[in-house]
Amino acid sequence: MNTSASTQTMKNLNVSPILDRLEKLAPEGRAQRNLEKETIQLLSDAGMFRAMLPTEFGGFETHPVDFFSAVMQIAERDMSTAWISAVVGIHPFQIALMDKQSLRDVYSTNPDTRVSSSYNPMGAKAEKAEGGIMLSGRWAWSSGSAHAEWLLLGAIAPGENLIYTCLIPKKDYVIEDTWFTMGLQATGSNDIVIAKPVFVPFTRIHKQTDGFMCVNEQTNPMYSIPWAQLFSACVAAPSIGAAKHALQLFIANKNSTSIDVAKMHSDPDIARRVAEVDTLIDNAEASLLRNMARLVTLVDSKQEIPMLERARIRYQTGSIVKNMIAAVDMLFAVAGGRSVFTNAAIQNVWHDIRMTHAHIANNHIPLERNYGNMMLGQENANFFM
Repeated sequence: MNTSASTQTMKNLNVSPILDRLEKLAPEGRAQRNLEKETIQLLSDAGMFRAMLPTEFGGFETHPVDFFSAVMQIAERDMSTAWISAVVGIHPFQIALMDKQSLRDVYSTNPDTRVSSSYNPMGAKAEKAEGGIMLSGRWAWSSGSAHAEWLLLGAIAPGENLIYTCLIPKKDYVIEDTWFTMGLQATGSNDIVIAKPVFVPFTRIHKQTDGFMCVNEQTNPMYSIPWAQLFSACVAAPSIGAAKHALQLFIANKNSTSIDVAKMHSDPDIARRVAEVDTLIDNAEASLLRNMARLVTLVDSKQEIPMLERARIRYQTGSIVKNMIAAVDMLFAVAGGRSVFTNAAIQNVWHDIRMTHAHIANNHIPLERNYGNMMLGQENANFFM
């Protein structure tokens, strides 16, 4: 895909050489409820953790289309690995929106430094302090936290109806092993606890309003893409690759209605399902990549992204998981008796893809309502877009 010079990938993300190995490592990651260290190293060597980092700090400033294409390729082999690739991989972009001191704090010695997150502020307690806040509390769903040196944690700004994202070093928090789940086991999305308040300077705080207003100090216009648009794509894109994986498994007859392949070919319902699933997947991928390319085109040309377009893209991204669950369900419903056993590969995909719907960013209903109302002339009611 053609891109302007300002957002041209500094180094192409080529994950193809590591895909087979990632797939082989996936079962052990699922069993131990955390990605293998080798998996993390392979992703790091491929550039996934510095892809969205500014070149000033050793990053690649990768075009979002390239980044999400790589995530989807990885998800065709293992969805947990893709989830970590996307979520941990996008954090350098948000840190690039903060005071440059944050970039120096995290990346001055290693551009592949990994940062995990938990954005839900409801378990946090923030109090005013000179030059920042004092932060304590508990946060859930911190994917990849065992492999991270820093965390991004959500909090309600003291005395304000505003969400902060706070950058916290590893010495200030504890990880609690709580991740016993039906799917995405290898993401290791455990709880984070800060028992005694720690100081967070304003240089390590990203305001929700700044993310919405696209405020930052970067020269590459890519960083003027609304933060929420990229993060929401991170928790949606892996489901596209996972649905592709399920379709490949089904067509390969690893989990089919019969060992008689000819019978599968002659069954009109099976043929309909395969065609419909393939189309759902193709539409989701095309929509995601087209929208990412559109955002880059607008910011490259120094155009403001219309609020209605923001709402459209956010709604379409937020609908991806719903549609990919429907696609996998269509296959799983006729995958045959062998699919009910816990070692069935298609069952793993079925469980993994359902887990992603629990993420609030993938709740399409309020996004649908907001976009529809805006099309009918109402004001925007969602500031995470």
